Amino acid sequence: MQETIPISLPRYRLALTPTPVEPLPNLSSTFGVDLSVKRDDLTGLAFGGNKIRQLEYYFGEAKTQGATLVLITGAVQSNYVRATAAVAARAGMRFHAQLEERVQGMETESYRKSGNILLNLLYDAKISHYPDGDDEAGADAALRDIAADYRRQGETPYIIPLTPDSPSLGSVGYLHAAEELLSQCPSADHFVLASGSGQTQAGLLFGLRMLGSDARVTGICVRRAANEQRKRVASHCRGLAEILRVESPVSSADIVVDDIALGSYGRAEAHVLNAIELAARSDGLILDPVYTGKAFAGLLALLGDGTVARGDNVVFIHTGGTPALFAYGPEILKHLQHEHQ
Repeated sequence: MQETIPISLPRYRLALTPTPVEPLPNLSSTFGVDLSVKRDDLTGLAFGGNKIRQLEYYFGEAKTQGATLVLITGAVQSNYVRATAAVAARAGMRFHAQLEERVQGMETESYRKSGNILLNLLYDAKISHYPDGDDEAGADAALRDIAADYRRQGETPYIIPLTPDSPSLGSVGYLHAAEELLSQCPSADHFVLASGSGQTQAGLLFGLRMLGSDARVTGICVRRAANEQRKRVASHCRGLAEILRVESPVSSADIVVDDIALGSYGRAEAHVLNAIELAARSDGLILDPVYTGKAFAGLLALLGDGTVARGDNVVFIHTGGTPALFAYGPEILKHLQHEHQ
């Protein structure tokens, strides 16, 4: 399709786009809305997901810099880590993942060995561990130390940064998604998605506003309270404006985040498992407990409190994360057995 937002940045093309938009007829009928899903879980490589769009610009820059090795830090079952491992393999680069203990008490064999962990090993990722998942500054410093060690060994390392004050290069990929969505869903009233790092929400919102759309973009918080998450999204919108050398089209009022379904990060809580079960049994849609399941639980809450009104046209952005579903197998099975006793 024709791209209308001018972007002059190095890009390593990966994603199979445009990803489809599918109707969800049974859920639409249940809630009295026109509900569809943007299938960004189908971006292609490594079970797809939103990270594939983001990594096109990080790896574009990495290849321009002559990088031989890419590093990233993330949770044990991080989708970003798994996607980066796959892209590094495609790009012919070595890969190092630092896994942070962001979810306490998850010691099941499936969480430690299945899902994204299994895929990381399949992609030959070098893995180290950082004990404190809440210490962002410490985790980033530790990753920089690891990169320095590789540099002394003759490698040219490239770090993919995830801190809120880091360059917002990953957000650029979602400018393209905004273009696709305006072509596919020109009458959408609401776009709803999981908001974690904030880069996907920032890129989508920035792109929609650049292209003249005033559709509401609601980020459902998956790790942080709304006030903190709003700051992250705002920071990435400012970063995008700097990268593109344009005035930001995003106002503070445009940045909508909701922690109505927040709970605890990475825990398969009942309200999320209920949302996952409903999506699967209504329209065959598979969601994960950490991101898309929580985002869908948030959407259900917005439907329940009238924020999304009957008759509205709603697009749920499926940002991927499918492999993590298998890491939570025991929790999901226990929930299903309890529901049907």
